[in-house]
Amino acid sequence: MQMMRTMQTMQTTQTTRPDTAAADRGAEGARPLLRPWSAGGPPGAPGAPAEVTVVIAGGDPVFRMGLAALFEPLPGLSVVAEAATVAEAVVAVERHGPRVVVMDLRPGTGAESGIEGTRRLRRLRPGTAVLVMAGEGDDSLFACLRAGALGYLLRSASGTEVERAVRAVANGELLLGPGPAGRVVARVAGLPAGSAAPVLLGLTRREHEVLDLVARGLDNRTIALELSLSQKTVRNHVSNILMKIGAAGRPEAIVRAREAGLGRAG
Repeated sequence: MQMMRTMQTMQTTQTTRPDTAAADRGAEGARPLLRPWSAGGPPGAPGAPAEVTVVIAGGDPVFRMGLAALFEPLPGLSVVAEAATVAEAVVAVERHGPRVVVMDLRPGTGAESGIEGTRRLRRLRPGTAVLVMAGEGDDSLFACLRAGALGYLLRSASGTEVERAVRAVANGELLLGPGPAGRVVARVAGLPAGSAAPVLLGLTRREHEVLDLVARGLDNRTIALELSLSQKTVRNHVSNILMKIGAAGRPEAIVRAREAGLGRAG
């Protein structure tokens, strides 16, 4: 798994953090990182992109280090603190006011504490989105959503999927991995597990329109003309759609979309 490989690499190459980080840690225990802003400068600086600030919360230091390594080179995305406990996460959110908290529900730390932590963070700062990451057999999905989580991914998600999820929830979108999405639809709509309906869950209105045209067999150029968009924008939409519905490529996306009732007009 890509995420685990990243974490294992970090465990062997980064066993300590600079002493300056330890000196700035403070009595509360949340650990500020050394680089609070991306290369574009601090948020609000002329020409700087809108910063997606992130707090990583989880009891496993390898998990935190792996995510920090994943996010560090990404433009417009900055890790402002790490937290090993819910209490530290609360302190970090109060101090930094991040746009996103990535919350790990590690069995060793107790999934219930992570769920309660999600609830506390949402009450403390409603403008901060919480993205939960859990194991394959974790049954906390609905409890996390009720607690206010905007995103839910499995820890087996790729680095690209995690990045997209962080950016999505930062913009207020609900983002569920393909497996969790199917469970939500099955629960809400009374559908059998594995039905085609999850293909539509989590898509924006524009992505729904693009997928409908993809399902009709239109290429990106034709879709761009149909929706008055640039081809680059259409390519970006298609890429996001493939990630959200868990399709390996365009042919699989067409099959899933048609099974869900799209692509039938015209």
